[in-house]
Amino acid sequence: MNVVLLQCTPEPERLVALAARLCYSPASIADLQEDVSRKDVRKLIRRVLSMGHASVLEHVVFTFGVEGISRAASHQLVRHRIASYSQQSQRYVSATFGYVLPKTIGNGAGRTGTPLADRFEKHMKESSRIYAELLAAGVPPEDARFVLPNATETKILVTMNARELHHFFALRTCRRAQWEIREMARRMLALAAGKAPLLFETAGPGCVRGRCPEGKMTCGDPEGVRREFAALKEGSR
Repeated sequence: MNVVLLQCTPEPERLVALAARLCYSPASIADLQEDVSRKDVRKLIRRVLSMGHASVLEHVVFTFGVEGISRAASHQLVRHRIASYSQQSQRYVSATFGYVLPKTIGNGAGRTGTPLADRFEKHMKESSRIYAELLAAGVPPEDARFVLPNATETKILVTMNARELHHFFALRTCRRAQWEIREMARRMLALAAGKAPLLFETAGPGCVRGRCPEGKMTCGDPEGVRREFAALKEGSR
């Protein structure tokens, strides 16, 4: 898996602070731009996050490039509807057949050599062979792709505003999220926090900010999760 931050809104934290100040000030936008200091930025962002005044976060957008994830993961990703996606097409691109091997199949480390992993690899190779035969027989890629499994690798560009990213991180960095999209979300959070540490200071699963929202389905280790995400954000600086 490879996740990169392709671009984001320039000076994202200053823009959010400016939007927050604008809501409650009679001053002109030009004057507000001059008046917003670094101290104001820190104070305003922490205030709007604590108050839930999240609409001002929508002015800031982040675009990520993701490759090496499975179609199983991308199908989960695109369920987040307040976002924009551009995904490599299986209809027009008959690329080399690649796939993701879950660690639970590859002896806990994503490696081959176990009976289940060998069977998995055999099945992937057979799917790849049939796919290639279909293409060679003149079957269009849009129909040949029907033989491809959920493990098939894909590439996708994702653009989300900062408010939706907070929502995405709350759901997908939780330990109860599927492992692949969780790893992708963790990497996205580290990149976003590296660009705008104040904006994503409280980002992460629900237990980072208070009680776990999962009820009986909790992982049971909120302190461990808090330490994990504190280290993740510290490492992004």
